[in-house]
Amino acid sequence: MDKLTSRERVKMALNHQEPDRVPIDIGGGASTSIVVEGYEKLRDHLGLPAGKTKILSKAFRAAKIDEDVAKKLGVDIIPVNLKGGSKAQSGDSKNRDTFRDGWGVVWEKVANPYGYYWEVAVPPLKDAAIEDLEKHNWPDPEDPKRIEGLAEEVKYLYQNTDYALMGGPVFKSLWELAYMLRGFDTLLMDLYLNPDFVHALFRKITDINKKVTDKYLKVVGRYIQVVRGADDLATQDGLLFSPEMYRKFIKPYQAEYFAFVKERTNAKVFYHSCGDVGPLINDLIEIGVDVLNPVQVSTKTLGDTARLKEEFGDRISFWGGIDTQEVLPAGSPEQVEEEIKRRIKDLGPGGGYVVASVHNIQPDVPAENICRMVEAAHRFGEYPVTTVRN
Repeated sequence: MDKLTSRERVKMALNHQEPDRVPIDIGGGASTSIVVEGYEKLRDHLGLPAGKTKILSKAFRAAKIDEDVAKKLGVDIIPVNLKGGSKAQSGDSKNRDTFRDGWGVVWEKVANPYGYYWEVAVPPLKDAAIEDLEKHNWPDPEDPKRIEGLAEEVKYLYQNTDYALMGGPVFKSLWELAYMLRGFDTLLMDLYLNPDFVHALFRKITDINKKVTDKYLKVVGRYIQVVRGADDLATQDGLLFSPEMYRKFIKPYQAEYFAFVKERTNAKVFYHSCGDVGPLINDLIEIGVDVLNPVQVSTKTLGDTARLKEEFGDRISFWGGIDTQEVLPAGSPEQVEEEIKRRIKDLGPGGGYVVASVHNIQPDVPAENICRMVEAAHRFGEYPVTTVRN
C-alpha cells in the first residue's frame, strides 16, 4: 500500500480497516500526552530548543506537543479543543498553589519528586441539597469566548496539515465532574442514600455539556475525525461501583450525550476511562462509544489484549495499551520495544488500534524510552501485522 496521510491512516484504522501502518498518538488529547517536565526533557533529548511549554490540560499538567516535536516523532493526531471561556480551566485564583476552575472546583498543588500535580481540594457542592443546585455559579455554556478563534484554527489545521484532528468539547463528561463538584466519597454514598440528588446533578451537568458541545461542533464538527469524552469509572482493581449502579445512574446520561454528539458530527466517539472497565465494554459499545482509551493493561481484564481484540475488536477500536506504570518508566528500551510489538500483534490486525501510552507519560519516563516507543511503533506497525516482524 502507498503511504497514507495521517488523517487517512487514522480514519481507516477507526473504520476497522488496515492502513499502511498502525497510527501513533502522543499529544492528541489530554490523556495521551506528556507531563510538562517529561516533555521538556524530551525536547532536550531530541536536540530541540527550549521554549515556553503550552498546556493542554492544567489539571493534568499535560503538554501541548509543538509542531517540531510532532514532526520528529511522526505522530498522527493533534488536538482541537474548546477554549476556556471567561472562567477558563486555568481558573481565577491569585494563589499560585491553588486555582478555581470554571465549575467552581478548587484545586491545590501537590508536590512529588518530579515536580507537582493538581488534585481537588474543595468540592463546592459537598453539603448541597437539590434546591441548592440552582444557586451554584455554573459555567455559562453560551460564553462566546469558548469558541473564539476556533473556526479559523480548525479550518487552517484541516486545510494546511495532514494530521487527524481530535476534538475536545468538554473536560469531563459526567461522573468525574460530578464527584469533583460533590466530593468522591459523598457522591458514592449519594448513589445509595440520595439518588434524587444524583439524578438532578447529572441532569444539570449533561444539559450544560450538551449546550457547550453543540456550539463547539457547529464550528468544528465537519473537520474533526475523533471527538473525545472522558470519565474514570474504575480503579486498577475494578469498577468504582457495580455494573448495575452504572446502568441505573450513569449510562442513560452518557447514552444521551453520545447520541447528541453523533447527530452533529461523523467523528468517532473516543471514550477515556482509567482502570479496569472490562465489565462495561459491551455497555460502552451499546451507547455509541467507537474507541476505548487508555486500555490500562496493568488491570485484571484488560491485560490480555489478544483476548480483548478477539472478543470486542470488530465492534470497538482500542487506543493506548502501552504500559506507563512499569514498562515505560522502569523498563529498558528493549523491553519498551517488546511491549510495542506485543500490543501491535494483539490489537493491530484488521485495524482498530492506535498506539499510545496508558494515560499521559509521566516525568519519570526516560526520553530514550519515549523515542524507542515511537521508533518501534513505526518499525513494527507496518501492515500486515498478524506476525510482527523482527
